[in-house]
Amino acid sequence: MVQPEIGDLAVNRPGDAVRRKIIELEPNPLRRMLGRWSRGSEIHSWANGLVGEQATGRRLHRLRRHGWFTLHAVQWPSGADIDHLAIGPAGVFTINSKRHKGKTVWYGDSAMTVNRTPTRYIPISQHEARRTSELLSRVCGMGVDVRPVISVVHAATLTVKGAAPPVLVLTVDQLDRVLSGLTPVLSPDQVARIYAVARDPGTWA
Repeated sequence: MVQPEIGDLAVNRPGDAVRRKIIELEPNPLRRMLGRWSRGSEIHSWANGLVGEQATGRRLHRLRRHGWFTLHAVQWPSGADIDHLAIGPAGVFTINSKRHKGKTVWYGDSAMTVNRTPTRYIPISQHEARRTSELLSRVCGMGVDVRPVISVVHAATLTVKGAAPPVLVLTVDQLDRVLSGLTPVLSPDQVARIYAVARDPGTWA
């Protein structure tokens, strides 16, 4: 496997974009190490998100044995970032980590709720996947379909209704098993080509 170089997105760790935000909100390294954030505060929300992205990253790492590549914290010029990008035999997937510890998550076709409160997770994930598909298709010089995924971390329950939902919503523990079990649609050469383009920071700039 090719080793990452300086400026290579393959060196990004899960949650790197969130870490930068936490440092911005709390420059003091000792306070960050203690991590005693007030519940409901902005920095508590970011720290909660970091735990979710780390959990998703660990699970996605298992895909490597099945011929997959993963990237994390892929940043757009706007400052927004893709939590995780998985590229393998079954295709290309943008993955959003959502940590809702102890809460009830429900997903039915186009709506997703957390403790019965509506969210915009589905349209946001779909937009991210479309945008990524357009970019990778243009730079790779071939059609690159991208499917959106939401990784639900530490929820009490996840209920998914609908036979063919537009966004794949999974618990974090299902990620590697479900993705690696999907029907292959890309050859090893196509996987390598897309990964080479995706790991180049210039692609996203």
